[in-house]
Amino acid sequence: MHFCFTGQYTPRALNAILENPTVSRQEAASKVIEAAGGKLVSMYSVATDGPGVLIIFDVPDPSMAPAISGLTVTTGTMQNVKLTRLFTQDEIKQVRQNAAKLRSTYKPPGS
Repeated sequence: MHFCFTGQYTPRALNAILENPTVSRQEAASKVIEAAGGKLVSMYSVATDGPGVLIIFDVPDPSMAPAISGLTVTTGTMQNVKLTRLFTQDEIKQVRQNAAKLRSTYKPPGS
């Protein structure tokens, strides 16, 4: 399952990065994602709301995604974190088919 992780570095993390500016944060991200049985798809630096990252990754166990996200917060590395489940077009096709099957059973408010 694919996920998109976004967040900003904490001041503590930024200071550590500035002390060692050549160390790859992508390598660190890849290592923890791989330890969770997943794969880093892509990683970008972003400047919105402060220095941060946008990471797209794939993990077979969906419970690993919030574990990875929470780990970055509890270690003091990231703040203002957002984790979003991404759906492939094939998955969305299945969601739409399921919604169509359920459509006749749903009664909206006021009906």
